[in-house]
Order: sequence, then C-alpha cells, then structure tokens
Amino acid sequence: MIKTVRSGLWTCSRCLRQSALRQARPSARPPSRWLSAVANPATVSDAASAPVNHAPPGARHDDVLLRQIFDSPPTFKHFARPWAQLTGSPNVGLFRNKYLTSPQGFLSFAELTIHKAQRLVEKVLAASTLDEYKAIVGDLDRLSDLLCRVLDVSDFVRVTHPDQKIQAAASQAWAYVYQYMNQLNTETGLSDQLGKALDNAEVMASWNEEQQTVARLLQQDFLKSAVHLPKQSRDRFVDLSQKISELGSSFVEDMQPEQPYIDFPSSKLRGMDPQLAQRFTRRGTSRLPTLSAEASMALRSVYDDDTRKSILHATRTASSRSIKVLEGMLRLRAELADLSGFESYGRMALHDKMMAKSPEAVHEFLLALSKHNAPLVQAEVADLLKEKSKRLGSSAADELLPWDKDYYMQSIRAGMRSRARRDDFLSSYFSLGTVMQGLSRLFTRLYGIRFEPRDTLPGETWHSDVRRLDVISDTDGHVAVLYCDLFYRPDKSPNPAHFTVRCSREISAEEIEEASTLGALDVEGVPKFESAIEAANDGMHVSKKSANGAVKQLPTIALICDFHQEHKSKSEPALLDYYQVETLFHEMGHAIHSVLARTSMQNVSGTRCATDFAELPSTLMEHFSADPSVLALFARHYATDEPLPYEMVAEKLAVSQRFEASDRENQIILAMLDQAYHSTAPAGLHFDSTKVYHDLQRQYGQLPPDPALTRWQGFFGHLFGYGSTYYSYLFDQVLSERVWRVVFAGGQQGGALSRENGERLKENLLKWGGSRDPWRCLSDALQDERLANGDEKAMKVVGSWGIKDGVHD
Repeated sequence: MIKTVRSGLWTCSRCLRQSALRQARPSARPPSRWLSAVANPATVSDAASAPVNHAPPGARHDDVLLRQIFDSPPTFKHFARPWAQLTGSPNVGLFRNKYLTSPQGFLSFAELTIHKAQRLVEKVLAASTLDEYKAIVGDLDRLSDLLCRVLDVSDFVRVTHPDQKIQAAASQAWAYVYQYMNQLNTETGLSDQLGKALDNAEVMASWNEEQQTVARLLQQDFLKSAVHLPKQSRDRFVDLSQKISELGSSFVEDMQPEQPYIDFPSSKLRGMDPQLAQRFTRRGTSRLPTLSAEASMALRSVYDDDTRKSILHATRTASSRSIKVLEGMLRLRAELADLSGFESYGRMALHDKMMAKSPEAVHEFLLALSKHNAPLVQAEVADLLKEKSKRLGSSAADELLPWDKDYYMQSIRAGMRSRARRDDFLSSYFSLGTVMQGLSRLFTRLYGIRFEPRDTLPGETWHSDVRRLDVISDTDGHVAVLYCDLFYRPDKSPNPAHFTVRCSREISAEEIEEASTLGALDVEGVPKFESAIEAANDGMHVSKKSANGAVKQLPTIALICDFHQEHKSKSEPALLDYYQVETLFHEMGHAIHSVLARTSMQNVSGTRCATDFAELPSTLMEHFSADPSVLALFARHYATDEPLPYEMVAEKLAVSQRFEASDRENQIILAMLDQAYHSTAPAGLHFDSTKVYHDLQRQYGQLPPDPALTRWQGFFGHLFGYGSTYYSYLFDQVLSERVWRVVFAGGQQGGALSRENGERLKENLLKWGGSRDPWRCLSDALQDERLANGDEKAMKVVGSWGIKDGVHD
C-alpha cells in the first residue's frame, strides 16, 4: 500500500556510514518500490583546459570537451552560455519540466497530478470487465509514477535548491501529495480490485513477467500496510507508524553521549598532534568533545593507556535517553509487525523485497561470512599484539585491550606509509574532468554508452555549477539525462547522493491521447506544450527509439558531491583524493543501473529492486576504480599529462585495506545486532539492548569486546533507516567481489575492459532492474545454479565466498 513516502534520494549504506563518521544525520533511506513509505569552447592555454586526447583507438567521439567542462571554468563558461546573456529566453522549467518555472508551478504540478491520479483511482475501482482487470497493473503502476513525479522532484528540491522560496514551494507540493496518499491508505478498494485481478487465471496469463512481478509486489505492499484489517486496527497501524517515525527521527537527530566532554591534564595527550591538542587546552587542562574527530584521533595517537581507555569509554557510551528512545522504537516496531500478522518486524521487512526473504536466511549468510572471516581477523590480532610488544619493548604482549586496537592499527599503518617514501600527490592524477572522462571511456568499452556534454537552457538547473550530460548509446541513441552538481558550496550537503528525479517508464498511447486534452482541463497552471508526447512527460525528455516503437520517459538522474575547486579564477581543476574517486565511481554505479535497465514499468525501474541487491552495481564499480587497466584509460597528471604510476594507488590501497578483516568483523556484528533487535526479543518484558550487543561481540568477535557499562548501540543511527536490512551492504560486497572475479576475471587479461564481459553483466543482471528475481539474474550472470532457488542454502553459499581473500568455493 501507500504506507510511507518513497524518497527519490538514493544515499546508500556506504555513503551513510561516511556521513555517520562526520556525526551527520543520514539524509535518506534507500528507495522502496510502489509509493512505499510513497557554442564552441574557448581556446585557452593552460594544460588543464587543453589536454592531450587519449581516447581509445577508434572512438566515435572526441571526449576532450567532457574533461574541459569540469576542469576548465573558462571552457565551461563559454560552453554553457552565461545566464545573464539569456535573460530574454523563456524559462524551460527545472529539469525541463514545464510546470516548474516558478514556486507556484510546484503547487500547480501537484494539483494537476492529483487530478490525474484521482481519475486513475476511479478507473481502477470501477473495473468490472476482463479487459479492465487486465489493465489494472498498468494503471496502478502509472498511479505510482504520477505521484512519484511530484514527490521525487520535490524531495530533491527541498534539500538541494539554494532558493528558499522554491524550497518552500517544493515542500508544500510534497506535503499536498503525501496527504493525498494518506487518504488512499484508508481505502480498501484498490487492494480488493488488484486481488481480483490476481485471482483471475486469464488476467494473469495476459501479463508478461514484468507485469506479474509488479502486481505481486503491489499486493505484498497492500498486505503489509494493514489495509485488510478492521478499521480500529488500521487506525492503530497508522498511529504506530507515525510514532515509529517520530521516535526514529528523534533517535537519529538527537544522539548524545552520556559524557559530552572528556577532561585530562594536558600532559596526558602526549602523542597527539601538539598544535591540535593545544586548541583544546586551557590552563593545563585539555577538554575534548566526546563525539568529535579529535577524540577519535586521540584514541589512535595518545601514548597513555589510561587516557585512551577513558576516551574509548566516553565515545562508546550513548546517553540513557538515546537508549530509551531506541528501545521504545524497537518495541513499537515489534507491535506493528504483530498487528500486520508477522512474527517479528524483521520477518515483515524481509518478506517480499529482499533477496534474503527471511531472518533465517540472513543468519545463514552472516554466520558463514563470520566463519570465513574469523581466521583473517585472528591473523590481524596477532600482528597487533606483535606491534604492541615492539612498542612496549617486551618480548610478548599477551592481551589486546579494547583501547589498544585503533592505536596499534594506526602505528602499523604509519610504518607502511613511511616505508613507501613517496609524497602523496596522487590527487594530481585525478582531476574531476579526467575522472568523468574515464568513466565515459569505461562505459563505452563495457556497454557502448558514453557521456556527451549538453548546454542547459534558462531555468533547467538549480545552480550555475551544474553540468548536464546526455547518456548516448551506440545502438539506442539518447537513453538518459544526468545532472552533475559536483562542486563544493558552503550551503550544500557534504554527503554524496544519487537522486532519481524521474524513472524510465513506457508511456502508453492512452496517456498520450489523454495529454492532448490537458488544455481543456479546469486546472490552473497548465503550460503550453508543443505536442501530446511532450505533455505526457511534462516537457521532460522521452525516447521513441525502441524495438516496439513505444515512447519511454528517459531516466533523469542527479548526482551530488562536494569536491573543492581551488582558485577558480586561475582555471585550476578540482583534484580528487583516491577516496573521492572511489566514491564517484560508486555513485555512478547507482546511476548506470538506472540508465541500463530496460523495464517498462516504474515500480521496477533501475534501483527499484530488492534492497539487498541495489548496492551490487555501485559496489562493483569500486573494483573498477582500483584496476590498473581502467585507470590507464584516463589517469594522467593534470598539468604535465604524465600517466599515473599505479604503484601509488597500490600503496594507498595496501594501507587502507590493512585491517579490513577487522573492519568487516565489526560490520558483521552490527548486521547481527540489527537482526536481533528486529526479532521477537523487543516484545519481551526484559529486553536489554546493551546485553544483546555485548553478547554478540563476545560470541562472534575475535577482537576485544567493548568494556562493560558501555552502550555504543545508541549511536547506531542506521537501525532506523535500515531496520533489519543492514546486512545488505556486506551482502553486496560479497556479491560484487564474486562478479568481479567470475564475470570480469578479476581484471586480469583485459577482463575489466571487455565488451563481452560488460554485455554479460548487462544482459543477465543490469537491464532487468527489479523486474526479475535477483537470484535468477545472479545465477545467470555467474553461471552458478546453486543460487537459482534463492533459499537459505544459497545465502550460505554466498557467505562462504568471503571478500577479497582470493579463495572461493
């Protein structure tokens, strides 16, 4: 059913973990299906703006401009044509949506959308003939698309647009459509009609695989929304959902440590950067904010054991209030699940939209992964004990204490950096334009698609920094629009994000005919369209190049990052560190999933797939970002054009991955904790979230567990947004490692640049979006029949593969 707002913003678990490290609020949860949770460039002389063209031999286009529009402000200025020169040109609307030319346009867009939606609702409720029931799945999918057209763009605007008036208008439009969705939630008619269609064998036989998938998904959403229950129970369901939302938001926004500050004599901070320590010292006393980067740095660098112990206790102990709010939220979720007829919230959440399908399957995966990972952690612990012995000057250290771990890890990593004896100027080889050029070249090799810069018209973007790229296929022409807002601004969120502003979807002939009559509607604010097809997609781009001649709305995507561009007036490019390169590859993996999916229905378009499958394309892209053959396509010094010495990347990776098994153990235990918290346990009278956490650490951890009386779970904000699905990122890490090794031969012998391998992934996995069972997609891509059933045994097989150890069954 239409139970909670589906956000158009895709901020994946990887990105959210990074924001958590910044002590920031996660900006969104992963999108669910349905309405769930509902001019030629100027010639300039500097090397950055006039690079040598190293495009692959035989390339059909010149991608030098692609690099220039990101690296050379003068080039972009001439290419984009300053807005000041276009004051007399008409405003085409944000994203070329002709309704969105002014703040009032958002409300007009919302009003017309609800008008269209209500006509669809009435049509579905009135269905009685066989043909009318056959049309129901398409009508419901279109209903979803109509409301998401407003919600997705409004969600984007209200958190991204710099104009407060437009933000306010977008928020009003969002609330207006959301209220309408809540009204639909009180009606049982849509669910009843869909149920009749699913029960009719002739109707089912008329639907293709994608339509049947969407119909079943919508049915599951209805069942999980309690719409089938008596009114009193439905009212309780709505009340519980609201309270959970409020408690969850409070949990994430108001996380506090029990001890806000940690005080020491200044002499106790020896080992920490003296200048940094001095900033927090007054009259011989140093005071560190508990939840601060400086406290984390002190834990890694301070010599004194007792000081590190105090810091660890403070940073691992959430306030009593945070724990109370968390446990209250978990109890309400347990009640909500019981009301909906499920044994636990975890079983309800995993029931229909996850590859795992059940808590038992998740347990099998995590248990197998933990067993595979344990010997690797033990080896890392032995290395830490050896380093401790060396630092203490004793023959052997017999115990690793909780406050030792970060300190000795940092010591070993520091030694690796000093042995490299190389200045870290890796970013000089990764100008933003160079990386974007490289992504285009990679996608050309793998999938036959490329990025082509396109100038924007007045009103089309939300800021003059935004670059528009059209995604062009060698065979299908224009297949997507990508808006890149990648440069730092003071008022901009620092968290990388992927927005689906509009999904790919087939527009029916009936919709086009209906759009031709828009001008006759008694609704204000309907703009003038040049054709019925343009009106059917609100003025945004469509594609007519398909095998059956169907018209499709093009996926429209926005990528948001915050890369610094120094000295704009001097035409210096933004230089990315390696982590930022990896992040950009990761986010582009989400985008490419939306670009390559060839579905006809909005509910299963691109990243609208199983939540524990959605991270696979993006996590896979991290492997490409580290592959020498891929980096050789583009990574060159921005000023000298010298090719990247890959050894620099190898050294960087060796340091960052030095203790990845230990990091993984922590993620496994957190995923287990998420499962335990969303089991039947919170419904018990004596549920103690702290005891559950400490027990899991002792049972499955090789590293020293948290000290008694600490309660870190009060800082685990993803328990709200990823309730019972936190295992997903680990799961997709394993899957992406397997796909990288099997499909792309681990990058060996040109495997990372093979068109044959790219087509294998696209045809078997990417193009299906969420329209096909992901286990079937994975089984076909890997040619591994053990996965075909997608049962607990398949989950156990995946867990046994492990990550990055070179040994696979």
